[in-house]
Amino acid sequence: MTIDNMKKTKFEKADFKQWKKIAVDSLKGKPYEKMKTSTLEGFDLEPLYVERPALESSSIVRSMKRNAGWIIAQQTIAYSGDEFLEQLKDSIEKGNEAIVYDGIHQFNWNDDQLLQLSSYIAEYPVFLFNVRNDDTILRAFDFVHHEVREKVTGIIQVDDWIMPVGYTNIRTAGSDLWKVHHQGADAVTELAIALAEASRIAASSDSFHSFTNNFFVRFPIDTHFFMEIAKLRAFRVLWQAFAQAYDVEEPPFIPVFAVTSLRSFSKLDPYVNLLRAGNETFAAVLGCADMIQAHPHNILTGPNASSIRHSRNMQLVLKEETHVEKVLDPAGGSYFIEQLTEELVEKSWKLFLEIESKGGIDKFLEGGQLEGNLVKLQKETAVGKRVLIGTNVYADLTTTNFDDWSGLYPVARLAEPFEKLRQSFNENQPKTIILTFGKLKDFKPSADFVTSFLASGGIDSSWSPAFDSIEQAIKWLDSEKPEYVIVCGNDEIVSAGMESLLGKLPTEIMLDVAGKFDEKTLNKWEQLGLNGLIFSGQDKIEKLQNVLNSWQGGTRK
Repeated sequence: MTIDNMKKTKFEKADFKQWKKIAVDSLKGKPYEKMKTSTLEGFDLEPLYVERPALESSSIVRSMKRNAGWIIAQQTIAYSGDEFLEQLKDSIEKGNEAIVYDGIHQFNWNDDQLLQLSSYIAEYPVFLFNVRNDDTILRAFDFVHHEVREKVTGIIQVDDWIMPVGYTNIRTAGSDLWKVHHQGADAVTELAIALAEASRIAASSDSFHSFTNNFFVRFPIDTHFFMEIAKLRAFRVLWQAFAQAYDVEEPPFIPVFAVTSLRSFSKLDPYVNLLRAGNETFAAVLGCADMIQAHPHNILTGPNASSIRHSRNMQLVLKEETHVEKVLDPAGGSYFIEQLTEELVEKSWKLFLEIESKGGIDKFLEGGQLEGNLVKLQKETAVGKRVLIGTNVYADLTTTNFDDWSGLYPVARLAEPFEKLRQSFNENQPKTIILTFGKLKDFKPSADFVTSFLASGGIDSSWSPAFDSIEQAIKWLDSEKPEYVIVCGNDEIVSAGMESLLGKLPTEIMLDVAGKFDEKTLNKWEQLGLNGLIFSGQDKIEKLQNVLNSWQGGTRK
């Protein structure tokens, strides 16, 4: 009977070889290695992880995480004491769980305002970063009653400030990776520098216990989702190894403060920053951060009530909808993340020892490793290997706010070169035509590519009718009078007509052609007046700057 046959049915278990064969077949001749992803840290990420790792990191992460969940630490952005208190009260009522202040917003407080602030300090964790010792906000701690001071928790990042008596749970000495991250540090370098800074502080402390009671780390979280999850998990493992070097088997809790990175943020199509911040925030959650600060999507040009609400709500949604806050190590057990965590631990510890052997962080940074990483990131962004949606691909040519918000310390961002080009072309836009030849199938792929390529630099272009001859195209160009023209069509059509087109084209029109051509052909066309080529994998910044310079020069070559 059929049911008897069904009871005897067995399902074959697919192994890695079978999966690999199917994957290679789907690549249509491309090698399997094409499916691997190389990272800035020097790892080759495999497309599939099937071997169970040791999972030692999971037990360490769970043992070193004080509680499941995290503190929503939304920065209060204001320009006076009254405004700060009003914004703080509103944000806490709507889901914020901490007092977060950046010292670049420094302003004067009066005693009444400080007294009100002290009531919040007594109730909510406080995180003050980039604070100068003359900032009047620090006086708020004098107004907190002595009997509740030991219950106050948080972080104060300030030099040469004597904390009032009684605050035993405020940390003031930590490793803040914000600066080195935006200078180009990868995950391995950040972890190694965090340990090196801990080593430096521990060396000047009375004991390991007193040092750890005062220590914290602040990690920026970038858009490489799985790497950032593994980075935070790896720190817990590394911290246990660090403590064991001081003969401490069970190291005390070290708070990990995560803040969304601005390295991939852009002023162009700023709503995409919402997706970036959401990605980064969720990575911080899965990586077991203890406190998370998410920047508003328009932080570069100046946040408003709406963007601040969005940045707070992304954390509230994660808490309410995913229930991930009920799990100590939500990423634990994933073969891929566990393997990545172990690799980060190994490479970071090795680099930490190298930093120590070189005499500390300052000596290490003199080697220019961060600058090299930043240049690599910028190059990958320029050629499209690293994608910034709305900036180097799928650019939206809407009005852009290029202002720099005064409430933010300047940081290096990958989108800046594109923003500068966009601003230059916005101020003086050439009339740009994509000149098409042949049937739609002959030119549409290249015309679409060129349209997107130009838009990433701020050049708005339009397509010509599809022409069958050079004479038709020249006649049409005479009537339209464009300043910049890009020829699109299949290589056979373009090659056959380029010399004729260049010979009849008005000298005031700058001409490029889409595609790659051999050097001999290209040299010949350039001698006839061709400006250059536009093709996939090209350095967009270099090419678009060339277009800007050539066009502003006013003549063809």
